Amino acid sequence: MTSQTLMASILFVLAMVLGSMTVTEAFTPSPLFGRNSALSTPTGVTLEAVQTNQKGAGYVPKWKKKSTLAEEQGSIKDIGFENVGLKGTIPVVFKQGNDTRTSMAWAGQPLRDVASQAGQFIKYGCGKGECGTCECMVGGKWVRPCVATVPAMMAGQELVVQIKAVKSRSKSSGTFFSFRSFIMGFWNNLLGMIGFVKFRRAAKQNWDERKAYEDLVAQKTLEKKLRRAQAGGAI
Repeated sequence: MTSQTLMASILFVLAMVLGSMTVTEAFTPSPLFGRNSALSTPTGVTLEAVQTNQKGAGYVPKWKKKSTLAEEQGSIKDIGFENVGLKGTIPVVFKQGNDTRTSMAWAGQPLRDVASQAGQFIKYGCGKGECGTCECMVGGKWVRPCVATVPAMMAGQELVVQIKAVKSRSKSSGTFFSFRSFIMGFWNNLLGMIGFVKFRRAAKQNWDERKAYEDLVAQKTLEKKLRRAQAGGAI
């Protein structure tokens, strides 16, 4: 072993020893934060409690959901449509089959908004008064709530809005398939096959007609060329 190799080995060992001492000092806990120190957390006190005390006794976390006015005082579902504090001078009654809902409104207020605050469902389409999907009967006339407004009424009168009945959707039987669905599937496939055959026949007939027309054009062109050739030879 040469002197240079020996010196390098000694320096490497010294570096390892000094590095281990530095790491040990870095991870040595300070006496200020030991278990017996005055700054340590008292027994039985959690970290959340310490954080709360630091922010004050009345601290409210940001993630806590705040109650809305409807949740505090009651909503339509809790106290009914007549007791939610709606304002207006004209009583508006929405009738749909056997279901009746009442609200209050001002003259000129959009009828769509009144239906929404009363909790009355109306099926809308374009929302511009063009399609007529939302048509309702008011005073013997058909109006469209998406663009109509509450008319002025005499004192003591109420606005009655007759809404079209909406068919309830039938519930699914829960089965993957039924005998009827099997028959309908077979029938749809049969109709598709018939349509394919008809389309194929029509396409073949169209191709035959185009082929005959192209053959006729080719024959006429050939005859014209022959006549030109004969005329040129005669000259």
